[in-house]
Amino acid sequence: MSHARNISRRNFLKRTSTVMTGLMGFPYIVPSSALGKAGQSGRIAPSNRIVMGFIGVGGQGTQGLAGGIWAPEGGFIGRAEVQAVAVCDADARNKNRARDIVNQKYGNNDCATYGDFRELLARQDIDAVLIATGERWHPLISIAAAKAGKDIYCEKPLSVTIEEAKAARDAVTRYGVVFQMGTQQRSSWSFRFACELVRNGYIGQVKTVTVGVGGPVVYKLCDLPAEPVPDYLDYDMWLGPIPWRPYNVGFVRGWMAYRDCSGGEMTNWGAHHFDTAQWGLGTDDSGPVEIIPPDGKDWKVITYRYASGATMIRDPEKLKAETGQDNGVMFEGTEGKVAVWRYTLRTWPENLIKQKIGPDQIHLQESENHHTDFVNSIRTRAKPISDIATGCRSITVCHLGNIAYELGRPLKWNPEKEAFVNDPLADRMVSRSARSPWCL
Repeated sequence: MSHARNISRRNFLKRTSTVMTGLMGFPYIVPSSALGKAGQSGRIAPSNRIVMGFIGVGGQGTQGLAGGIWAPEGGFIGRAEVQAVAVCDADARNKNRARDIVNQKYGNNDCATYGDFRELLARQDIDAVLIATGERWHPLISIAAAKAGKDIYCEKPLSVTIEEAKAARDAVTRYGVVFQMGTQQRSSWSFRFACELVRNGYIGQVKTVTVGVGGPVVYKLCDLPAEPVPDYLDYDMWLGPIPWRPYNVGFVRGWMAYRDCSGGEMTNWGAHHFDTAQWGLGTDDSGPVEIIPPDGKDWKVITYRYASGATMIRDPEKLKAETGQDNGVMFEGTEGKVAVWRYTLRTWPENLIKQKIGPDQIHLQESENHHTDFVNSIRTRAKPISDIATGCRSITVCHLGNIAYELGRPLKWNPEKEAFVNDPLADRMVSRSARSPWCL
């Protein structure tokens, strides 16, 4: 696929016409009001716009759509080069609210709503999608979007299992779509500069990386009593691939506390901070070789060992003792230390923060804004800063920790083969069965 490709509507339809064959091929006509009028002041010609659909428009999805703490620039609909035309959610309240936001933004009533993401993906006018469901859905929807020829911005975490992450990576790679993982720390100067200091040897040889990720490990299954399903929720679609559990409002609102739906804080904040640790260690295409849990299932400390000799520990208490923050990353080397959290950088010695990275040294990929980087990658076909390959490797680190916690013993991992070493029991925990029809 050409990296200089133009993303015009005509080229896009030509690119996706074969992919869309057999995919709920409803004929869609996009009204001119949904595309705007070329030539008006401040307008971008319709043929140059990126048309987006939004799948999962609850809290995080609404922020990605319209702006919020993680998208202060106004979300994707705040961008003249993007046109939102459709929203999808199993909760009618969410999709109707998102529809109203879009229509109010454009001053029309053209935003379509869906309860089934497959119908949205079948639209040939849509170039790209934002996926902001719970992670139980992320791999399946990403795979379906890749097959449909859509470029993808997917919120983290990437998956609930290692196998799911790898399947999503395989599909994105096979179909050649742009994929941006929502690990926006990679678009922060402070996190990038911290990693550049480490990668260029300014703290000497890296000995220890401390990752601050709070919260207990998730093991429990939902055993809440059954309640009537509200009429605004398609509960079967909300559950998706996970085992059937009776509806309970506490389950739906607090799904991150249950193992069916999530890896807990190890994958929630871990998707950010272990990703930064991997970036700084230069192991975006690799991973640890050994994972050692504490005695029993104590969540406080877990140790990862790398082939380079570096050790990474999950220890929020140590991080807080050193920095006053229990959520972030600290690199310790033979000649200094670097700690970074949102969005503060601290160095030992202090003047290291003023260091200039030389022109012949390692410069990591730059991005000033995660959404902008995604949009630019759609136009240029260049690799975004949080692509599917690094997202898969980073979430694997999180899952390896959870598996070690659950088994309560050390594990050997081969990062080249992406497999455990002579450990059939651990191998079985790399994947899980899915509820029909939602198989990989």
